[in-house]
Amino acid sequence: MVSLDDIRAAGEAIAGRVHRTPLLSSQALGQRAGCSLYLKAESLQKTGSFKVRGVFNTLRGLGEPQRRAGLIAVSAGNHAQALAYAAGREGLKSTIVMPANASRAKAEATRGYGAHVILHGTVFDAFTRMEELRREFDYTLVHPYDDEAMIAGHGTIGLEILEDLPDVDVIVVPVGGGGLLSGIAAAIKQARPGVRVYGVEPVGAAALSEGRRAGKPVRLEKVDTIADGLAAPATGSHVLEHVNAFVDDVVLVTDAEIRDALRAILERCKIVIEPAGAAATAAVLADRIPAIRGARVVAIASGGNIDPAKLAALLS
Repeated sequence: MVSLDDIRAAGEAIAGRVHRTPLLSSQALGQRAGCSLYLKAESLQKTGSFKVRGVFNTLRGLGEPQRRAGLIAVSAGNHAQALAYAAGREGLKSTIVMPANASRAKAEATRGYGAHVILHGTVFDAFTRMEELRREFDYTLVHPYDDEAMIAGHGTIGLEILEDLPDVDVIVVPVGGGGLLSGIAAAIKQARPGVRVYGVEPVGAAALSEGRRAGKPVRLEKVDTIADGLAAPATGSHVLEHVNAFVDDVVLVTDAEIRDALRAILERCKIVIEPAGAAATAAVLADRIPAIRGARVVAIASGGNIDPAKLAALLS
């Protein structure tokens, strides 16, 4: 599993390549939840989400033959943009398979960073097509979440939180595939075991919760949520191992609760957020996280990649 030394090494490797994002307090939302609430604004990260942390750390570990082969990934948008951006910075070619209904803004941004984008079917179809292309052209897979280097890179967020808020009590993390939760929890529990860490999934995309119940990765038959950044159809074995070792619990929120948190963050915190990035705050505001009254709570605002039309529709 990823060690604290691995995460510290990742921090050194990605320093200067990513932003150290701010920890923003929100008195209004904290009062509503009965706690001192802070948002870790990864929505202000390069490419608009936390994903570049893990991607840069993963690329540094690739050998020259793997780099020359070209990179491939499947993503609804945030991992796509992160890989396209990082590959461009490293002078590498990348191919990204995205679901046909992926956000137009995310697809265009991914192309803008230099990747070859393929829009293909549902999220399930996109995974299948990515595997076909990887085998056909011998591309190097950069997995969006179930990879130890990716997990270590995301764990740097946990170290930043401990530096900025040493007396933090609770950290709440949105979950798609689970790499972000795995990394943050690994960092926090190995550095400060008393801090509680919770994951948050949408009711309509609860792959991690299903995997925990089954004791192994489970592929969902259907994904249905407004939080496209959390719509992974399955979790992975590395993720399950880290979550079982380091995470206190994983809770569920509805799309209505995510939408409410999205509006609250926009109105009171004045930052643009996507539904996936609002999920952790949704769990706090909906009272899904136990024993937070009076506590110092950090919610991870994981991304801000949303096109204006979709944002307007969600807020209408």
